[in-house]
Amino acid sequence: MSFEEQQDFARQVADLNKYGQALNRCDSVDEVVSLTLEAMSLLFEFSYSTFVEVREDDLRVVHSTNPDLVQGEPPSDLARRARDAGETLVEQGADAAVGSDSDVTGALAVPARMGDEVTAVLVTRSQTVEEFGDEYVKPMEILATHAATAISNIRSRERLERAHRDLERRKEMIELYDRLLRHDLGNDLQVIAGFADAVAGQVDGQTAEYAGKIQRAAESAADLIHRVGDLVSTLEAQDNPEPRDLGAVLGETVRDVRANYGSLTVEFDAAAFDYQVYGGDLLDSVFTNIMSNAAVHNEGEVRMRVFPAEAGPDEVTVCFADDGTDVPESLREEIFEMGVKGQESSGTGFGLGFVRALTESYGGRVGVAESDGGGAEFRVTLERA
Repeated sequence: MSFEEQQDFARQVADLNKYGQALNRCDSVDEVVSLTLEAMSLLFEFSYSTFVEVREDDLRVVHSTNPDLVQGEPPSDLARRARDAGETLVEQGADAAVGSDSDVTGALAVPARMGDEVTAVLVTRSQTVEEFGDEYVKPMEILATHAATAISNIRSRERLERAHRDLERRKEMIELYDRLLRHDLGNDLQVIAGFADAVAGQVDGQTAEYAGKIQRAAESAADLIHRVGDLVSTLEAQDNPEPRDLGAVLGETVRDVRANYGSLTVEFDAAAFDYQVYGGDLLDSVFTNIMSNAAVHNEGEVRMRVFPAEAGPDEVTVCFADDGTDVPESLREEIFEMGVKGQESSGTGFGLGFVRALTESYGGRVGVAESDGGGAEFRVTLERA
């Protein structure tokens, strides 16, 4: 590359960085598409430019200046192959054209990637360029990286916003049930407990025994209503998720659990969790509930390994794998419902329900499977900040 070409390339990179800054300020994918195509047109002067969005296995043309491509339709085979390969592809001559009567001489497809995930493919076709060298490929790859970052940030915000909306709807329903339970059912239980106590004082034998059971059942139900109300109040007090240091939060939680449960051995490396995630003040409670469950619901010594898995550009999954008792497959979905617990459990059944409610309020999710050691492996997935 000559000195003059180096100067041109430097100016082009500077322009691309300006576009990158503008892309990071976009609020929607449509804005990203418009700005990216503008950059492709102004910086490279290509004949046809196409933006292909990728969502899982679905590839769709969002916008194209190529009249042979229709918005919303699947893209050309070149775009799909570039997505599958995860690398830039170049075609020349007749292979580069979309239609049989096209005068296109060359085509370039660049996947926009965040980590291992391809979020879009930028495709350009030229009627004058026959060979796309580094002077075209490198700047296009820079632009694709900027577009991928912008799309990833937008999708993360959209997921968080959906989680917040879902949480608000759940809160409204929970508040309704809470008011009904506390007021209507709570009052009825007080009446039942009061009359049962009065009857117990006037009878003896088996009748007194029955009256005592009625009274205890009413008091237990009233206590359960009180605890549900406390849980609702806790969830209502949660602020919007903010960036948190995952390694620091996990480290403090592991120290507390180790101090409180001598039967539980936890293998944990804070350096493996060098991530920022979205969470609230009670993020540590999510981890504490899961780890303490391994000690409380198993007899004897239990070993647990805490490790990261599936750390993608948008999410990171924290795994808690123990060698205790596995959660039966029939209970793995129900176990996160409020009040559901195993047959042998002496708990209230609210711990893991609390875990799911909090995790989802942060835009994440939680699940459980069998660990490699034959016990339970809880997996908490959180949005990366």
